[in-house]
Formats: sequence, structure tokens, C-alpha cells
Amino acid sequence: MKVIPAIDLQGGKCVRLFQGDFAQTTEYSDDPAAVARQFSELGSTDLHIVDLDGARSGTQDNRSIISTIAAESDLVIQVGGGIRDKKTVEDWLTAGVSRCVVGSLAITEPDAVKSWLVAFGADKIVLALDVKIEEDGVPMITTHGWTRTTDTSVYESIQDFHSVGLRHVLCTDVSRDGAMTGPNFALYSSMATRFPDLQIQASGGVRHIEDLERLRRLGVPAAITGRALLDGTISRAEMLSFQQKG
Repeated sequence: MKVIPAIDLQGGKCVRLFQGDFAQTTEYSDDPAAVARQFSELGSTDLHIVDLDGARSGTQDNRSIISTIAAESDLVIQVGGGIRDKKTVEDWLTAGVSRCVVGSLAITEPDAVKSWLVAFGADKIVLALDVKIEEDGVPMITTHGWTRTTDTSVYESIQDFHSVGLRHVLCTDVSRDGAMTGPNFALYSSMATRFPDLQIQASGGVRHIEDLERLRRLGVPAAITGRALLDGTISRAEMLSFQQKG
């Protein structure tokens, strides 16, 4: 299983939000490039970057920092936050980013996002599907910073995008994000079973190396972790050992 470290950028700094709340922000570093180098030294091959300012404004306010990280590292970088048109996807790919992460737009304007998958190829687009678990256990997609719950399940959305060759899906149980309460193992197990051909990225709640071990046993292809690495609850030695196991 691939572990993808995460960096959230706000005002040029590396931060973490609690459950997507901009009012609950923890600052970790004013040198995101240095954080990226530290993650690279852990044996990671990929890096997930979210431009929080871009998510709010729709413009890539941290472009220079992300471009520097892409230029200075050998990491496969995927970027999300404020990607709302084809030109922005083109600009990021030209800047050295490997994959663009698209969230709410995949639900509000699915035909546009499908056209990007066709135009750029399935390996260049990641669908970021944020979900809330309903009382009946069905994971329903939320949009607009997790403030609106749709009437579309994560399974329905994935099936809809299958027709255009969808390959990468990042799924976050919003109740787990930044909470250090553990991933939603049942959700990711179900997704991996239903869609074995997809590169599913589990996101939200990773606390320690045992969580990653369990996700791997469930057959989840990839997991994103930010806070556990930044806080040191997953140590350098643990991460290196985990990565060596493949």
C-alpha cells in the first residue's frame, strides 16, 4: 500500500484544519518545501497538497510554493484546492504537478470533469469525494466545504465516472478528518471490494502505523496522512519500515 503524506497550505504556511474548519487551524511550518523534503526522506513516492486559500478563492494563491516543491523533488505530486476549470488543470500539469484533485465540481458539473478525464487521461485527475455516513450506513457525498449533503452516494458517483475511465478516487469521511479517531475501515473495505480496479486513496483519521497496517490488510491501495506524520505519532522508523514492506 502506498502512503501519501499531505500538506495543507494557507498563507504560504503548512497547516492542518480540524474537520475542514478554517477557524480551527494548527500551524506546523512556515517552510512547506522543507516539510516536503522531510516526507521524501521517509521513502514516500507521492505527495498530496491542498491549497486551502485556493479552495476558498478559486485562485491558486500558493502556486509559487507548489511549483517550487514540484521542481525540487522527485515526488509525484497531486494538488487540490480551487481547481474549477480546464485551464487551471493545464497550468498545474505544465508546472510539474502529476495529478489534479477535483472535489465539489465533480458533483455539480460532472460533464465538465468527465471531459477533463478524457482530455488529460485518467492518471491526471483524482476525484475527491467527501462523505458523511447516514444512519443507514450509506456514505453520501458532501460538497462546498462539507456544508451540503447531496442525494448521491459515493458508489453512485464512482459508477457514473467509470464510463470515462476513472482511475483515482480520494475519499474522506469528513467526521474523521483531522480528528485522529481512526479511518473508517468499513467504508474503505467496501470501496476496495466494489471497485478493485480503482486506485482508492483513504483519507481522514489515520492515528498510527497500526491504522495503515489495517488498511493494507483490507486491500486499500493508498492512504493519505498528514497530522500523524506532522505530530510524530507515526515515527520516521515506523514509516521507513512500512514503506519497505511495499
